[in-house]
Amino acid sequence: MKWIVFFDGQCGLCSRSVRFLSRADRHDRLQFAPLQGETAKGMKLGEFASVENGSMVVWRESDNTTLFRSDAALELCNALGGIWKCGVIFRIVPRSLREACYRFIARNRIRWFGHADTCSLPDPQLLKRLLP
Repeated sequence: MKWIVFFDGQCGLCSRSVRFLSRADRHDRLQFAPLQGETAKGMKLGEFASVENGSMVVWRESDNTTLFRSDAALELCNALGGIWKCGVIFRIVPRSLREACYRFIARNRIRWFGHADTCSLPDPQLLKRLLP
Protein backbone atom coordinates (compact mmCIF):
# COMPACT_ATOMS: atom_id res chain seq x y z
CA MET A 1 0.00 0.00 0.00
CA LYS A 2 1.22 3.53 -0.78
CA TRP A 3 0.52 6.90 0.79
CA ILE A 4 1.15 10.38 -0.58
CA VAL A 5 2.04 12.97 2.03
CA PHE A 6 1.14 16.49 0.87
CA PHE A 7 3.02 19.20 2.73
CA ASP A 8 3.53 22.96 2.64
CA GLY A 9 6.72 23.29 0.62
CA GLN A 10 7.32 26.77 2.02
CA CYS A 11 7.17 25.77 5.69
CA GLY A 12 10.34 24.93 7.64
CA LEU A 13 8.55 22.53 9.99
CA CYS A 14 6.88 20.73 7.08
CA SER A 15 10.13 20.37 5.14
CA ARG A 16 11.94 19.00 8.19
CA SER A 17 9.06 16.62 8.82
CA VAL A 18 9.27 15.29 5.27
CA ARG A 19 13.01 14.67 5.63
CA PHE A 20 12.35 12.84 8.89
CA LEU A 21 9.51 10.77 7.40
CA SER A 22 11.61 9.76 4.40
CA ARG A 23 14.32 8.42 6.74
CA ALA A 24 11.83 6.69 9.07
CA ASP A 25 9.93 5.02 6.20
CA ARG A 26 11.94 1.80 5.97
CA HIS A 27 9.48 0.15 3.55
CA ASP A 28 9.28 2.96 0.97
CA ARG A 29 5.53 3.31 1.44
CA LEU A 30 5.49 7.10 1.39
CA GLN A 31 5.73 9.54 -1.47
CA PHE A 32 5.78 13.30 -0.97
CA ALA A 33 4.28 16.22 -2.86
CA PRO A 34 4.20 19.92 -2.00
CA LEU A 35 0.74 21.43 -1.63
CA GLN A 36 1.89 24.11 -4.08
CA GLY A 37 2.72 21.50 -6.75
CA GLU A 38 0.96 19.96 -9.73
CA THR A 39 -0.01 16.74 -7.95
CA ALA A 40 -1.84 18.67 -5.21
CA LYS A 41 -3.40 20.99 -7.77
CA GLY A 42 -4.73 18.01 -9.70
CA MET A 43 -6.34 16.69 -6.51
CA LYS A 44 -7.60 20.19 -5.55
CA LEU A 45 -5.63 20.28 -2.29
CA GLY A 46 -3.66 23.53 -2.72
CA GLU A 47 -5.86 25.49 -0.32
CA PHE A 48 -4.43 23.55 2.61
CA ALA A 49 -1.05 25.25 2.29
CA SER A 50 -2.27 28.62 3.59
CA VAL A 51 -1.11 29.67 7.04
CA GLU A 52 -4.70 29.69 8.33
CA ASN A 53 -5.52 26.26 6.90
CA GLY A 54 -2.01 24.83 7.30
CA SER A 55 -2.53 21.15 7.08
CA MET A 56 -0.75 17.99 6.35
CA VAL A 57 -2.81 15.96 3.94
CA VAL A 58 -2.34 12.22 3.46
CA TRP A 59 -3.87 10.27 0.60
CA ARG A 60 -4.16 6.51 1.08
CA GLU A 61 -3.97 4.51 -2.14
CA SER A 62 -5.80 1.41 -0.93
CA ASP A 63 -9.20 3.09 -0.70
CA ASN A 64 -8.59 6.61 -2.07
CA THR A 65 -9.14 8.11 1.37
CA THR A 66 -7.85 11.63 2.03
CA LEU A 67 -7.01 12.46 5.64
CA PHE A 68 -6.29 15.89 7.09
CA ARG A 69 -4.48 17.40 10.08
CA SER A 70 -4.32 15.16 13.17
CA ASP A 71 -6.00 12.26 11.36
CA ALA A 72 -3.25 12.49 8.73
CA ALA A 73 -0.55 12.46 11.41
CA LEU A 74 -2.04 9.35 12.99
CA GLU A 75 -2.30 7.68 9.59
CA LEU A 76 1.42 8.31 9.11
CA CYS A 77 2.12 6.37 12.31
CA ASN A 78 0.20 3.51 10.75
CA ALA A 79 2.07 3.86 7.44
CA LEU A 80 5.51 3.86 9.07
CA GLY A 81 4.75 0.71 11.01
CA GLY A 82 7.14 -0.70 13.59
CA ILE A 83 7.42 1.23 16.82
CA TRP A 84 5.74 4.22 15.15
CA LYS A 85 2.49 2.27 14.98
CA CYS A 86 2.21 2.86 18.74
CA GLY A 87 1.34 6.46 17.89
CA VAL A 88 -2.16 5.39 16.91
CA ILE A 89 -2.88 5.21 20.65
CA PHE A 90 -3.58 8.94 20.36
CA ARG A 91 -6.85 8.05 18.65
CA ILE A 92 -8.23 7.77 22.18
CA VAL A 93 -7.73 11.53 22.58
CA PRO A 94 -10.95 13.26 21.54
CA ARG A 95 -10.67 14.46 17.96
CA SER A 96 -11.68 18.00 18.92
CA LEU A 97 -8.69 18.23 21.29
CA ARG A 98 -6.30 16.71 18.72
CA GLU A 99 -7.53 19.18 16.10
CA ALA A 100 -7.19 22.16 18.46
CA CYS A 101 -3.56 21.22 19.17
CA TYR A 102 -2.85 20.64 15.49
CA ARG A 103 -4.38 23.98 14.46
CA PHE A 104 -2.42 25.83 17.16
CA ILE A 105 0.85 24.42 15.84
CA ALA A 106 -0.20 25.05 12.22
CA ARG A 107 -1.02 28.70 12.94
CA ASN A 108 2.38 29.27 14.55
CA ARG A 109 4.59 27.02 12.41
CA ILE A 110 6.07 29.77 10.24
CA ARG A 111 6.82 32.00 13.24
CA TRP A 112 8.42 29.13 15.17
CA PHE A 113 10.21 27.25 12.37
CA GLY A 114 10.51 29.84 9.60
CA HIS A 115 10.24 29.28 5.90
CA ALA A 116 11.73 26.24 4.22
CA ASP A 117 15.37 26.50 3.34
CA THR A 118 15.17 26.34 -0.44
CA CYS A 119 18.96 26.29 -0.71
CA SER A 120 19.33 22.86 0.83
CA LEU A 121 18.93 19.98 -1.57
CA PRO A 122 17.06 16.96 -0.24
CA ASP A 123 18.95 13.71 -0.03
CA PRO A 124 18.88 11.48 -3.14
CA GLN A 125 16.53 8.97 -1.48
CA LEU A 126 13.97 11.70 -0.89
CA LEU A 127 14.35 13.11 -4.39
CA LYS A 128 13.22 9.75 -5.83
CA ARG A 129 10.02 9.97 -3.78
CA LEU A 130 9.10 13.59 -4.50
CA LEU A 131 6.15 14.15 -6.80
CA PRO A 132 5.67 17.40 -8.74
